[in-house]
Amino acid sequence: MRKLPRIILTDIDGVWTDGGMYYDQTGNEWKRFNTSDSAGVLFSHRLSIPVGIITGEDTEIVTRRSEKLKIDYLYQGVSDKLKVVHEICRNLNVTLAEIAYIGDDLGDLEVLKAVQKAGGITGVPSSASAYIRSYSSIDLEKRGGEGVFREFVERIIIGANEQLPL
Repeated sequence: MRKLPRIILTDIDGVWTDGGMYYDQTGNEWKRFNTSDSAGVLFSHRLSIPVGIITGEDTEIVTRRSEKLKIDYLYQGVSDKLKVVHEICRNLNVTLAEIAYIGDDLGDLEVLKAVQKAGGITGVPSSASAYIRSYSSIDLEKRGGEGVFREFVERIIIGANEQLPL
């Protein structure tokens, strides 16, 4: 049985979205979010676990979604996610072993490796490559953009022998 993490960190593109980049004829960018992921944030907050987003993109869309869901920490335009994770650890006085991280691609790989090596919890959507999935400590069934963040949070809670805070 695992303990609950002290913070849950997540990528956006390929986790909360299907990873596609959508543009209209005027150049506006669109992202499709699955609303069931908001329950993952709600469950985390009900258990007093903060949620942080670390993404390589820097968009108003992600800012608005984060504000709507009351995401605790938002880091956009990040090229070195592991550096940001270490900064979060220092600021919150947590170790990598006390983190849960979900990501889907090469930009997440160093964080996935570090958190897994430290004994933290890692998750990777089923839509990611087999190589990236090999760094997941929880076997997730859902694909990016299909509610995989919620599945990750639920599996963490159940794995800690806790009830879902409905």
